[in-house]
Amino acid sequence: MKLLEINLKKGFVKVVPETFDDLWHLYNIIYKSDEVYAYTTRLIKQDERGYARPKQGERVSVFLGVKVENVTWDRLLGRLRVHGTICQAPDLVPTGAHHTINIALNTPITIVKKEWAKHQIERLKRASKTSEKPIIIVSIDDEGYAIATTAQYGVEVKAEENIKLPGKLEAEKRETATKEFFKRALNSLRQVWSEKRSPIAIIGVGFVKNHFVKFLQNEAAEIATAVVDVKSVNNGGVAGIYEALRSGILLKAMKQQRLAEETELIEKILKRLGKSEKTVTYGLEEVKKAVQLGAVEKLVLADTTLRETSNEKRRLLEKLMKNVEEKGGEITVISTEHEAGAKLTALGGIAALLRFPIR
Repeated sequence: MKLLEINLKKGFVKVVPETFDDLWHLYNIIYKSDEVYAYTTRLIKQDERGYARPKQGERVSVFLGVKVENVTWDRLLGRLRVHGTICQAPDLVPTGAHHTINIALNTPITIVKKEWAKHQIERLKRASKTSEKPIIIVSIDDEGYAIATTAQYGVEVKAEENIKLPGKLEAEKRETATKEFFKRALNSLRQVWSEKRSPIAIIGVGFVKNHFVKFLQNEAAEIATAVVDVKSVNNGGVAGIYEALRSGILLKAMKQQRLAEETELIEKILKRLGKSEKTVTYGLEEVKKAVQLGAVEKLVLADTTLRETSNEKRRLLEKLMKNVEEKGGEITVISTEHEAGAKLTALGGIAALLRFPIR
């Protein structure tokens, strides 16, 4: 994310999204009733321009602003659409009409809010400093493999295959089958890796993962040099990938990757709840009590809790967030595009780690 200008006195931020992750950040920052300004195309009809050809219009590029009614994120297409009523436009475009701005990569947009929350500005600044490549995770054992990439909004499974290798008593058959299996896994990995040449973490049950690393060293030396970590897990396939994220064993490979941080935080909350510790709470009413007592060390919210709610409830949540910040607490907004966010949603979409017990 490129930050062009932040002017909180005038209530606007001007940015240039550079990656699909940046669009995801904007999706979680643009709310109903905000104003968004950008270049867009608009079909100018006869009643909007008196000299247009009858029954036809002309699509032109214009700079206009809309007062936001809803924001749509298409993760598969990597597309962000902001729909609302036109609040500012050239003379040839009527204000008050409905319009959808498709926010594109590498195109400046301006977001205007009545009041910017601290966590929103910090999210933009963090996105502007994020330069790490996504991590490729290969989960492999003698029952198959799964290959996924991490992103700030979740995990994307790129390839998956289930197999059943011959048993160890059939050594010759197993060796031949394993070699063919590794070739297929390598072909899938090569396709994923060639796109961004990202760091690779290999995980799995037993020693198959180690044998696959040796296979890479012999058959694909360039890809082998991208392997930054090899770890054991108790589950294979996609389940093993989520296990690795939950347990934190990929933190070395993922460095400051947001996804790992969010997963680790939710697991910390669940661990305290599982032990019935008194320094954790969840649900809006319980968290509200903790905030009022100044007990909140870290407030955690699901992105949908902020985004998909009424203006009244959002104002309440942002007031709670402001109170937490004023008392030295931290705030983390968790993406619901991955498992950790789904777990937080099951807790009501809001939880808190406490400095001291309140009950």
